[in-house]
Amino acid sequence: MDTYEDIINLEHPTSRVHPRMSLYDRSAQFAPFAALTGYEDAICETKRLTDKKIILDEALKQIINDKLNILKNNINNRPIITITYFIKDNKKSGGSYKTISDNLRKININSQYLLLSNDLKINFDDILNIKSDLFKELEN
Repeated sequence: MDTYEDIINLEHPTSRVHPRMSLYDRSAQFAPFAALTGYEDAICETKRLTDKKIILDEALKQIINDKLNILKNNINNRPIITITYFIKDNKKSGGSYKTISDNLRKININSQYLLLSNDLKINFDDILNIKSDLFKELEN
């Protein structure tokens, strides 16, 4: 005698209070669970590379200072400059270098920054190089 003979032919019990769950809802309980939400983003952030800021020696600082003085004397002409500068990364140490060409609008000696016509402020300490047609006598 089989142990389930007394219940094998009975009808499947159905609740009168709760409706049957759909197959879609039943399958959802077996869907993969992301226990480590944000882990994938953290791995991608760790893999992202940053550059170290280059520390300029005194000779290069003097060259940049000379270029800034020439620009200051010609600020009324709104000279076009090409500047390479450092952008600090907000999420990890280091950052990146960016080169941009634009008209120079203002040089603030007291606060130590340049202001370009697109409202970009660049601190003197972040400047790696400045190029302009005004520097021909410096390059010779």
